[in-house]
Amino acid sequence: MNLFGIGPGELLLILILALIVFGPRRLPEIGKSLGQMMREFRQASDEITGQLRQEIDAATEAPEAASDSSRQSAQDRDGTGASPAEPQE
Repeated sequence: MNLFGIGPGELLLILILALIVFGPRRLPEIGKSLGQMMREFRQASDEITGQLRQEIDAATEAPEAASDSSRQSAQDRDGTGASPAEPQE
């Protein structure tokens, strides 16, 4: 078991030191606060990642849409477009 590069012996030492420094009464409160802080950090990270993905997707779709419309415009000018012909009277 290797959590954040910390082995089980090192993790046990850290927990014992925390117990000595903060005491048994405050340790659950500190653990709860730490867990809540990590959860909020993870949510913010996921939110930022989602926004970045949306921006990247929008940026990659914009050139494709522009090239599609420029191709369509070129076809319309050449008379090779897919627009229906007007009926002649």
